[in-house]
Amino acid sequence: MKVYLNRRPKAGPWGGGIKTVNKLAESLIESGHNVTFQLEEGIDVIFCIDPRPNDGGEWYQHFIDYRYDNPSTKIVQRVGDLGTHSKPELTELVHQTLNYSNFLIFPSEWARDYIGFIGENYKVIYNRPMKEFHQHKSDNVDLPEKVRLVTHHWSMNPKKGFHLYQQLEDHIRETEEFEFTYIGRKPDDVNISNYIEPINASQLAEELAKHNIYITASIEEAGANHVLEAMAAGLPVVYHKGGGSIVNYCEEYGVEFDSFDNLLSAIRKVIEYYGAFKDRVLSYEENNSIVVDEYLKIIEEMT
Repeated sequence: MKVYLNRRPKAGPWGGGIKTVNKLAESLIESGHNVTFQLEEGIDVIFCIDPRPNDGGEWYQHFIDYRYDNPSTKIVQRVGDLGTHSKPELTELVHQTLNYSNFLIFPSEWARDYIGFIGENYKVIYNRPMKEFHQHKSDNVDLPEKVRLVTHHWSMNPKKGFHLYQQLEDHIRETEEFEFTYIGRKPDDVNISNYIEPINASQLAEELAKHNIYITASIEEAGANHVLEAMAAGLPVVYHKGGGSIVNYCEEYGVEFDSFDNLLSAIRKVIEYYGAFKDRVLSYEENNSIVVDEYLKIIEEMT
């Protein structure tokens, strides 16, 4: 079978979507399939990771045109980014493409409901972290005098919650109640004392595991990977109730908040019952090979 992926694998500190592309391309080849990254003759399945133009300028309209000339070709659309982080044009494009795909994959119930999809030709497949994020986690429930909080983001979109991270940093400077580390990219006007620039997955997995509790203030995430990486590293999660998929992913493994005061209360609650939260998150053993296996099964069932 020849499968077209409209995004190419990449190395380095990229988001979860690219990490999944890397793994999917690898697994397709290992399963004996021919993988291509450009529209060419003989494609059986077009796997759309993002409907927008790729580096070669190919986008969803090209997929429709290709199928018009090749009616047996199927389009499988992984609905990832919904444009909720300041990309209304992407939200509209996803809306327009839903009725043209033969099969749709949503990363969360929240994503399916937000985009307003009604139909039966779909499956909700939660994102999962890379295996290496499980490598350094510890079952130690003894907390240090200053509990170590951590978060990480590669995007600088305001919906990541930078204003709350700054409030947390300011609170810590005044009270010394916790320690807080920010990993990734951030706006210049966000001043965090313990700041680490973007690092690769292996380094990130090791760094996350040095902390006790993960914080995310991000909202309206269609398929958040950062919290899954934290859970794989063995960290209970304090998350925003407007987090979208984050709520779907984390409700069994942490505590939600909806304001800065509630953020502090949620952190203190996790500290108070740390043993119970730690035991629960240590039971999270999933990795992205499960996601790729499910994608592979759907692709192979299309022909």
